[in-house]
Amino acid sequence: MERRAAGIEAVNFYGGSAYLDVGTLARYRGLDNERFGNLLMLEKSVAMPFEDPVSFAVNAAKPIVDALSEAERDSIEMLITCTESGIDFGKSLSTYVHDYLGLSRSCRLFEVKNACFSGTAGFQNAVNFVLAQVSPGAKVLVVTTDIARFKATEGGAGLEEDWLFAEPTGGAGAMAMLVSDTPHIFSVDIGANGSHGYEVMDTCRPVPDSEAGSADLSLMSYLDCCEAAYRDYERKVEDVDYATTFDYLAFHTPFGGMIKGAHRTMMRRVCKAKGPAIAADFQQRVVPGLTYCQRVGNIFGGTVFLSILSTIAHADLSAPRRLGVFSYGSGCCSEFYSGVVTAESRRRVEAIDVESILRGRHGLTIDQYLQLMKESEVIEFGTRDVELRLDVIPEVLDTISGTNRLVLSRVDDYHREYQWV
Repeated sequence: MERRAAGIEAVNFYGGSAYLDVGTLARYRGLDNERFGNLLMLEKSVAMPFEDPVSFAVNAAKPIVDALSEAERDSIEMLITCTESGIDFGKSLSTYVHDYLGLSRSCRLFEVKNACFSGTAGFQNAVNFVLAQVSPGAKVLVVTTDIARFKATEGGAGLEEDWLFAEPTGGAGAMAMLVSDTPHIFSVDIGANGSHGYEVMDTCRPVPDSEAGSADLSLMSYLDCCEAAYRDYERKVEDVDYATTFDYLAFHTPFGGMIKGAHRTMMRRVCKAKGPAIAADFQQRVVPGLTYCQRVGNIFGGTVFLSILSTIAHADLSAPRRLGVFSYGSGCCSEFYSGVVTAESRRRVEAIDVESILRGRHGLTIDQYLQLMKESEVIEFGTRDVELRLDVIPEVLDTISGTNRLVLSRVDDYHREYQWV
């Protein structure tokens, strides 16, 4: 019987043009040092007013598409954009992405919105399309793209505590993945999926540009789903051992401290492990997947894939390794699945040079960051007409000039127009 395969053939990450040192932000906001330290965060990407989910998505996907032959580009028969930062209640942002990437018009376009689970929902849809072989040789482009815009608020000292600790973790970024039957980067374990979901009001976006909810309830729901989704995986896959089956673990990572707690809980409940063994396992199997997340922040639907990318870049791949993956989206839906990564995965990920991407961002001062919080209000959801300034922070414009990146230039009667810089 012919062996079926599906997964990530090519991948790319885009982390924007600016970042903020979150330690500096914590000191400015007067956050409790011990509680902030538990976040395990270093930096977060910050979206400029001329950056939006479309520009992030195109900038992530363009290097993948540009590397394909014309025939390979035409084999992309589906484009799925995954986001909770949509720009319209009806029109899918995939239409803009499709246009600026110059993809074939014989391509299915749609958008998935399901909180931070959206990326996995799109990815699994793509994997199943490939496995179904309804169009042999066809590829699917999946792009997760999200930004967190925090608005200026009068009376900074009176900000709600949950908001103060959400601010350092909310990032911006996009992950683009070409899914096919030649999974050079990540080969999924076919049929090895465990799911768990139920209705809970942990976090939500009751209006497009603002998030609400309960941080404590979100943590409890995450922990509940982490165990329950794995138990469902365990029921479906023979001879699974949480401690030994998976060489590495990649988690949806709102912030590193949350993953440390989730891993500790899983090791106690599932493996009956004690403190020293848990700490050693965390360093060995989990920390490789946190490295990039600590410097970008939560990019919602794409965070779990950034963790996979980070694991590939920092793990020991001298032999093929199995990666256990946990994806969670508030509201809620979750999934535990797995796949195999190899030395070839590492070689291809190293060619992306994520470190250079991260170093290439402009480091914002607090004054520049506060300025951006006010300037970003010009591009609120539902903006009908606006001309965007590219020189709002001149140093950022200097950083991106000549890089052939897509930026938002204007909105004309709700229609978004972009340009290459």
